Formats: sequence, structure tokens, C-alpha cells
Amino acid sequence: MAFEARIVRGEGIEVVFAARADLLERALSAALARGCSGIISFGTAGGLAPDLEPGAVVVANAVEGPLGRFATDVLWSERLAATLAATPLGARLRRGLVAGVTAPLTGADDKAMLHRSSGALAVDMESHIAGAIAAAQGVPFAVCRAIVDPAWRTLPPAATAGLRDDGSTAIAPILRELLKQPSQLGPLLQVASDARAARTALVQARHALAAAGALQRAG
Repeated sequence: MAFEARIVRGEGIEVVFAARADLLERALSAALARGCSGIISFGTAGGLAPDLEPGAVVVANAVEGPLGRFATDVLWSERLAATLAATPLGARLRRGLVAGVTAPLTGADDKAMLHRSSGALAVDMESHIAGAIAAAQGVPFAVCRAIVDPAWRTLPPAATAGLRDDGSTAIAPILRELLKQPSQLGPLLQVASDARAARTALVQARHALAAAGALQRAG
């Protein structure tokens, strides 16, 4: 999450992030109280659709999770998608539903089950919270997420061991996991490769959207 924030941060954009739902809710509400006029959930997501490779980009039509279903702003989402479609990311761009969960969805079987039950293309832990806050405050809401782990891959425990409440990563818990089970190293290196693909896609998307003025909703 911290690396996602570094990518999107820029003039006219206030960035908030947290791994814990209550901290994220508080940060979003405070940002809106300071005058933010819309919320875009920008970052990475887990793949649910089996054809989405790491680095694919999803612009959501809606988010559905434990807090309900929240449609994204139609005009803003269309502008995001049209901007990205005109770049090399266009070949990897998808529109559809993003699912929201309260804990990391790391198993391939769990991802397949959620895809079958919801039809969602991707899953994350933040977009449904952003959607709920936006709906409550009456501000426009959009989602742009890059796939960081594909539907068919089960993440090793080390991949999520170091996530702090504030969204940063602690190295010591990851190393302890690897010492406990060294066989995780290969899968963890694959996760790192997937993360590089997602990061590259996010950087490209951020540059394209900023150049088009699409990170803020027009009108």
C-alpha cells in the first residue's frame, strides 16, 4: 500500500492508505472534511477472473462487499477507461465488478469460489470501504486497480506476513516465515515478479491519467 501511495501522490491529489478498515475509514472521512471532492481507489488487486495476468488493469463499474454494493461514477469511470484504452495498457484493460473482502484472499480455490459466486474480476480490501464512504458523503467514486496476483496462484504465508496496520511492510515477519518454511522462497520470488508487473502498470496508468487530467473527476 505504501508503494501504491508513492505512485499516485502528486499535485492536487491527497493520498490516504491503511491496512485496517477503521484506520482507512477515518483517513478517508478526514480527507473529505478537508475538502476532497471525490475518491478514486487506486492500487493493486488480486485477480479473480482466470484470464487476468499480473499487470492487467481493471476500471470498476461497481464494488460489492460486506458493506453492500456501490456503483462507481459513470462519467469518471468512462474517462479513466478511455484514457487507458488509448495507451499500451489498453490491451490489458477490463471493465467490471470488483469484490471487497475484509481479509486477504490468498488461496486459488477461494478466489475461484468468489469469482463463481459474484462474477467479480478482481478483489481487494479497500475499494468497498472507499465506496461506502463516498456514498455516505455524496461524492463521486471510481476504482482503478492493477492485478498483482493472478486467480490461479495461491500466495505463500510469507507474502502477507509483514503487512502492518498502516499499510507499510515489516521485513522481520517475512524472514521468520522463510526461516520456518524455506520452501516459500520460490513462490515468494514469483510474487515479487508479479508485484513488479503490477507496479509498472500502475506507474503507466498514473502518468497517462495525470496527463489527461483524469485522476480528478471533471465537472
